[in-house]
Amino acid sequence: MAGMRRADVVVVGGGVNGASTAYHLAARGMKNVLLLERRHLGSGATGKSGALVRMHYTNEAESRLALESLKIFRDFRNIVGGDCGFEPIGFLQIVPAGYEEALVRNVARQQRLGIATEAITPDRLRDLLPGARVDDVGAAAWEPDSGFADPNATTFAFAEAAQRLGVTLETGCEVTRIVTERGRVTGVETSAGPVMAPVVVLVPGAWAARLLTPLGLDFGLEPHRIQISIFRWPAGFHTRHCVVIDAVHHSWLRPEGEATTLIGVELGVAHADPDRFDEGVDPDFVAICRKALAARLPVFGDATMRGGWAGMIMMSADGRPIIDQIPSVAGLYCMLGDSGTSFKTSPAIGRGLAEWIVDGKPRTVDLTPFRSTRFAEGRPWQDEDNYGRERLTISR
Repeated sequence: MAGMRRADVVVVGGGVNGASTAYHLAARGMKNVLLLERRHLGSGATGKSGALVRMHYTNEAESRLALESLKIFRDFRNIVGGDCGFEPIGFLQIVPAGYEEALVRNVARQQRLGIATEAITPDRLRDLLPGARVDDVGAAAWEPDSGFADPNATTFAFAEAAQRLGVTLETGCEVTRIVTERGRVTGVETSAGPVMAPVVVLVPGAWAARLLTPLGLDFGLEPHRIQISIFRWPAGFHTRHCVVIDAVHHSWLRPEGEATTLIGVELGVAHADPDRFDEGVDPDFVAICRKALAARLPVFGDATMRGGWAGMIMMSADGRPIIDQIPSVAGLYCMLGDSGTSFKTSPAIGRGLAEWIVDGKPRTVDLTPFRSTRFAEGRPWQDEDNYGRERLTISR
C-alpha cells in the first residue's frame, strides 16, 4: 500500500522497559525501530517508581536480572550514555522472626551468583541504619553496592541513546490495536495511522488489557493504584540513610534529595481504572506510612509530611513479570504485569528482549521462568523462601 509506514520493530510503551528495549535493539544493529508512547516518556508506572536498585529477591531468576542490570546502572554513562541518577548508598533487607533461615538461603543463593551481599547481626543493622529499632527484626541482609536511581532520568537517557542510534520515538501516539494475520503480527494501528511491522514488543504497563483482549490473550492481569508518601527529616536527624525493604512493617523507604524520605507501604491495593485515577496521595495512606516509618525509625513519629503521589501498576496473577514471545502470536514479544518491581531489572529485560528478537534467543539471562504459559500450565510462580507475603507489589 502506497504511503504505508513501515518499521522492523514497533515498541509499544515509553516507560523504562520500553526505552531500554528500543535502545538495546538499536545497539544490536536493528535499524528501523519505532517506539510509540501514548502520552510522554515515563508517564505510567516508571515516573512514579521508587526506583530501588537492589539484588535481594526470594528467587534466583529475578536476582540474575537485577545483577545484570546493576552492571549497567553502575557504568551507565559509559555503556548507555547520559545520567541515570544511580546512588549506591547501600540496601538493607529486613525480615521478621521465623524467616531467618529463608534469608540465609536467599543470601547464599545470591552470593553464588556473584552478588555482594551478607547476612548481618542486629548490632550491625543498628550501625548501618542509625536510630533504627531492631528488637522486632528476625534477620537482615546488607548489599553495599545497591541503592536507587532516578526513574525518569534513566528512561530519558535510554530514549536519547536509542535516538542517537537511529530509533524513531513518538510520544502522544497511542497504539489502539495489534494487527495480526494468520497467527502472526503484521503491524499496529495507532491514533496517527497504521504502521506495518513484523515484530511488536508490548510494554504498555497498566494499559495492556485493551491490546491483549482482541488477540484472545488473558493472563489474569489487574491494574492497581499504588501510592508513595514523602516525609521531611525531623529536627536533629541528618543521616542520609540507606535504602530499606522492611518485611516486618511491609514497607520500603529511601532518601529523596537532601532531607526527605520516600516510603511506600505494601498493603492490599485496590483495582483501579488506569484512565481515571487520582495521582495524589490519600490522607489515610499518609497516616499508615508515618506509622510504618516511625515503627522502624522512631524519630520520624513527628515527621512533617511533604507530599506524595499515586501511580498505576499492572499486577500479574502471581506477582511476577511475564517476559515472553507469545507462542500463539508469532512476532509478538512482551513484558507485562511487572507488579511494580521491574525498574531495577529494566536494563537486563530490555537487553534480553533485544537478544531474543535479533539473535533468536535471550543470552544474558534465561527468561524461561517468566514465560506467559506458566498460568495455563498450572505452574504459577512460587518462591519457597519467601518472607510470608508471596504477592509483593508496590513500585520498588
